[in-house]
Amino acid sequence: MSDLYARHKAVLPDWLALYYKDPLEITHGEGRHVWGDDGKKYLDFFGGILTTMTAHALPEVTKAVTEQAGRILHSSTLYLNRPMVELAERIAQLSGIPDARVFFTTSGTEANDTALLLATTYRRSNQILAMRNSYHGRSFSAVGITGNRGWSPTSLSPLQTLYVHGGVRTRGPFARLSDADFIAACVADLKDLLGHTRSPAALIAEPIQGVGGFTSPPDGLYAAFREVLDEHGILWIADEVQTGWGRTGDNFWGWQAHGRSGPPDILTFAKGIGNGMSIGGVVARADIMNCLDANSISTFGGTQITMAAGLANLSYLLEHDLQGNARRVGGLLIERLRAVAAQLPVVREVRGRGLMIGIELVRPGTDEAHPDAAAAVLDAARAEGLLIGKGGGHNTSVLRIAPPLTLTVSEAEEGAAILERALGSVH
Repeated sequence: MSDLYARHKAVLPDWLALYYKDPLEITHGEGRHVWGDDGKKYLDFFGGILTTMTAHALPEVTKAVTEQAGRILHSSTLYLNRPMVELAERIAQLSGIPDARVFFTTSGTEANDTALLLATTYRRSNQILAMRNSYHGRSFSAVGITGNRGWSPTSLSPLQTLYVHGGVRTRGPFARLSDADFIAACVADLKDLLGHTRSPAALIAEPIQGVGGFTSPPDGLYAAFREVLDEHGILWIADEVQTGWGRTGDNFWGWQAHGRSGPPDILTFAKGIGNGMSIGGVVARADIMNCLDANSISTFGGTQITMAAGLANLSYLLEHDLQGNARRVGGLLIERLRAVAAQLPVVREVRGRGLMIGIELVRPGTDEAHPDAAAAVLDAARAEGLLIGKGGGHNTSVLRIAPPLTLTVSEAEEGAAILERALGSVH
């Protein structure tokens, strides 16, 4: 055990998750690479849990943060804040939500917590519809609507949560149906559920479930849900904490794969926009955002230094068409990994879009989750200089791949080759 690991265990909670039996300290990074305390260089295919969205030590972001730090770091939302207004203007325009208002927080958890406050206040209901296998953060309210047992430490909640089918396409009672029939069955289930309860405040859903193992429904499911929700006045909250900013390649926001019935009423974001700085936020129609009848502030949400980082990062993302790069390079990577998986009985499925890819592992010849294999592949990949993530609602048996959006074709090939060897080493 390293000295730092021993110190970590002595002062931090036992439930604070760490990867690897011999945990890694990352000391610095550049581009798509990071270095460990052992001096080893790693290709980063996880980006600080999808947070380092563009690149490590991106000069444009580093310069913006340094210059802002030399002026003022923080003043709170009690004072006018030019960088916060400028970033809010850009996000409101990009969101697709009409007459949008933006509130900044420090994390995705806090963003979802705020969205739940808005929805329940606006609708005068404490019932929430959530998806099975979902994850929305670690606050008391967010844990209460999380449909993933591994990340839900308590059943106590200020909310009454009702779970809906549809977030996982290839497991569950509707898995064998065609896409059209799958959507129809999930819509019928939603209608039936609403016939047995008082009217909920909102449905909250990740367009692609992140912690759940990068699972998603067929395109159009949430558009079909939206038609039912609108009949009851129920709001739709799109949790874009992991899917936003072009990561899926095909769309800038995950909800746009389900946009036939219009944009969500509320959108939450975080992670990648700050490229490592603590930014989260909520976008909502003005009537929803302004429904609170008491004062509120955010001490650290929207602080000048994080807003400077967000502005520089968003500008770089748009000017360099990183959404297009995610589509092109991510498409190549998915096809390469599917070719590898076809030869390996331990791989049940390779799924995802753009640079948001999941590899689900099972015990060969069965449909049973294989968490030991996932842990072994994680270690084998690290040994060869590749960092990946893991997750999944069925016993943490999904490898999660989400590199920075500047990933090159050669780096994608390098990572795929390492993954091929790591997966092949599992028996």
